Amino acid sequence: MRHEIDVFSSSISFNEQDVRNKTVVVIDVLRACSTIQTALENGAAGIIPLAENDDAGRYTRYLDPGSVLLCGEKDGKKVEGYQLGNSPLEFTGEAVSGKTILLKTSNGTRAITRSISASDILVGSFLNLSAVVDVLKSDDVLKSDKGKEILLICSGWNSRLSIEDMLCAGAITHRLYESRLPDDAADGVKVAYGLYEKFGAEIPALMRECNHAKRLRELGYEEDIAYCSQVDLFASVPGLRDGVLSIR
Repeated sequence: MRHEIDVFSSSISFNEQDVRNKTVVVIDVLRACSTIQTALENGAAGIIPLAENDDAGRYTRYLDPGSVLLCGEKDGKKVEGYQLGNSPLEFTGEAVSGKTILLKTSNGTRAITRSISASDILVGSFLNLSAVVDVLKSDDVLKSDKGKEILLICSGWNSRLSIEDMLCAGAITHRLYESRLPDDAADGVKVAYGLYEKFGAEIPALMRECNHAKRLRELGYEEDIAYCSQVDLFASVPGLRDGVLSIR
């Protein structure tokens, strides 16, 4: 079956009509999507992605304070007053098991909330790369004579392209197209696919040298970079239903 795929380079590079009734995979390798994956694998009851910090108040007034964690970052650093930031290594089973997490990040949660008109919103990273590809290949709901319409949204950083997100998108397209890029592939796909062809065998090395990794290193998050570089650490895919992210 033919896959109709496009790649967007940042959390603001698309509009509501672009994603309407499409299957969207939001990618934020460093770090929101890696954090979401880790928190759910470690037993979080669900994750509510927030577009703005002020949105938290809409939920905290209705939820048991003992069951909720307010988490997130601004410019890479934990927001003052929040229980956790955006480092996946903070989201241990002891910290998050059974908790509902309200998560606000600079780019990843913004991309998720801006995709709300999509028919399906999935969360992707290197940590669950193969699982994402399997879902995109096998989900019967998305099959039709015209094929699937899939958008890979790279969250980027401050409205700019992030090479680690594009590399992850390239890995997904490379597998979906079974290493045979169509001549009429979208420009965004060609860029991501070509990046993966050149650097796909050097993911940890490229991740260490990307701009966002350098910013995180300056903030003391060296271990996050190595953690988020791991491929297929998990075999599940988080998806958004009724405003809450959980394992599909």
